Amino acid sequence: MRAVLQRVRRAKVEVEGSVTGEIGQGFLVLLGVEEGDAQDDLDYIVRKTAGMRVFEDAEGKMNLSVTDIGGALLIVSQFTLLGDARHGRRPSFSDAASPEQGRYWYEKAVDLFRQMDIPTQTGVFQADMQVELVNDGPVTMLLDSRKRF
Repeated sequence: MRAVLQRVRRAKVEVEGSVTGEIGQGFLVLLGVEEGDAQDDLDYIVRKTAGMRVFEDAEGKMNLSVTDIGGALLIVSQFTLLGDARHGRRPSFSDAASPEQGRYWYEKAVDLFRQMDIPTQTGVFQADMQVELVNDGPVTMLLDSRKRF
């Protein structure tokens, strides 16, 4: 499982002109599910996201997590995070999970974040989405549950 965390001042997702999710300060989380992902992969991504200390404390140091600041999450599914562009110019998406598996793990991630009492908004799985954000910093973190980077 892969995730791109973007520290934002605000972010929103629109589908067909309607806002489906919108947050203030927190993380925009782009989430990609890989073939063979399991509960351990999900637990790693959720734990790392909730605990990632990249928000500034009173001294201006990146020392606080999204939960520490009372921030929110906007979770957007993005299978293209599993694209392999090492060969040629057209990426291969053969490592991405099937839509059924992707939806299952995406929905479980959303549920886990909500169970942690982190305000969580979403995009629409498999929809053509327009994502707007004000990246704060910019601060962007890459997570991979199989720790390949």
